[in-house]
Amino acid sequence: MNAPILDADLPALVALRRDIHAHPELGFEEVRTSALVAERLESWGIPVHRGIGRTGLVGVIRGSRDSGQRTLGIRADMDALPIAEKNSFAHASRHPGRMHACGHDGHTTILLAAAEHLSKNRDFDGTVHLIFQPAEEGGGGGRLMVEEGLFERFPCEAVFGLHNWPGMQAGQMAVSAGPVMASSNEFKITIRGKGCHAAMPHMGIDPVPVACQMVQGFQNIVSRNKKPLDAGVISVTMIHTGEATNVVPDTCVIEGTVRTFSIEVLDLIERRMRQVAEHTCAAFEAGCEFVFDRNYPPTINHAHEADFLRGVAQRVLGEHNVPAQEPTMGAEDFSYMLMAKPGAYAFLANGDGDHRDAGHGMGPCMLHNPSYDFNDELIPVGARCWVELVQSWFDAPAPRR
Repeated sequence: MNAPILDADLPALVALRRDIHAHPELGFEEVRTSALVAERLESWGIPVHRGIGRTGLVGVIRGSRDSGQRTLGIRADMDALPIAEKNSFAHASRHPGRMHACGHDGHTTILLAAAEHLSKNRDFDGTVHLIFQPAEEGGGGGRLMVEEGLFERFPCEAVFGLHNWPGMQAGQMAVSAGPVMASSNEFKITIRGKGCHAAMPHMGIDPVPVACQMVQGFQNIVSRNKKPLDAGVISVTMIHTGEATNVVPDTCVIEGTVRTFSIEVLDLIERRMRQVAEHTCAAFEAGCEFVFDRNYPPTINHAHEADFLRGVAQRVLGEHNVPAQEPTMGAEDFSYMLMAKPGAYAFLANGDGDHRDAGHGMGPCMLHNPSYDFNDELIPVGARCWVELVQSWFDAPAPRR
């Protein structure tokens, strides 16, 4: 394969990525970022369709041999996080309290780099839909795009995405079939007791020991109700109660998260949590309000598409640089696209942290950290993989469904 991204292109791509990094925008507020993406795509002769999922957009590249029969989607996310950046380099966030701490600036640049090359090298039989998605960080932008008819307006035989992954050796990509990211869910339980003087607890109903009993009971769900081979996490992360040391409080609020790799395990955990919460409160004569919100479903790679992308990565990066993908309990709303269409989601290695700003402790620096920065060396690596994916996908027979 001819290298789609020449070394001479990299400085301009790095400047683009760093410009996006310096101007982070939160979910559904990606006005500047979306406009920048659209401007670049249109400058390369790529038609752009705006306002899909509010601030999302889709660019369309038709191959010179396009028979109208084959289609492919590639997605990049654009939003930043409500985190105050601690880096001091020149491209650090110019907006206090907002930063690109997850590398979406890099994902966007990678897809733009691939788009520029594909716009100038259209010798393929098919149409590529470039999906620039808003609000991945909890806003459900992927869900909204699907609900607004993304795949009806822009049909895709399959859809692909990637995420940079700190700690993996730069120049590697991991992709495997099956669950690769978990479902993300939140719960809030309000225990209603009866306040009284702390010196006379028999005059009230203390919600605090109820909460303690409940938290312990939740862990039995993971260790005794769920199959040992099925992954699942219940984490109580907040307990709020009381205002004075000599007062038994009226209420205690427990909040936290549940993560699973399957809907079946999620159904089990939610059902058992509700039972434990309500029955524990009843045993202590306390009231119970149980709220369980399902956010993102698990991200599950389809076998054919995962194997196809793995083969692409092996050709571009070398077989030894494409390890098996280790699933993570983090969540990703690309899951909605994979529920609607076959596809796969890969992890692109972000390196060991040598590219980062000094002074904040070296090392990989995991995602959502105020000292995080995307590794610009990934831009040509990711772009090559996307270009090779397009060329290989349309050269291969259409998959049978």
